[in-house]
Amino acid sequence: MFFAKVVGKVVSTVKDEGAHGKKLLLIQPMDHRLKPVGGPLVAFDAVGVGVDEVVFAETGREAGVAWDGPEIASDATIVGIVDRVDV
Repeated sequence: MFFAKVVGKVVSTVKDEGAHGKKLLLIQPMDHRLKPVGGPLVAFDAVGVGVDEVVFAETGREAGVAWDGPEIASDATIVGIVDRVDV
């Protein structure tokens, strides 16, 4: 799991059947001090966030199991909203 900032929206008119109705967002991974790390990723939104929000996301197999029902094909999924980070 890692911190990220939502930096944009992704529009896709053709998706895998399991992804219909799920929002795609562009996220910028960040370190624990909320500084950008690496390049941006496309992620499914499992919690209902918007642009400029700080979130935490999951990659790997866990990214596909954030919803009830069958797994979806996902490399990254937003699974929570960050309210505050105390370092």
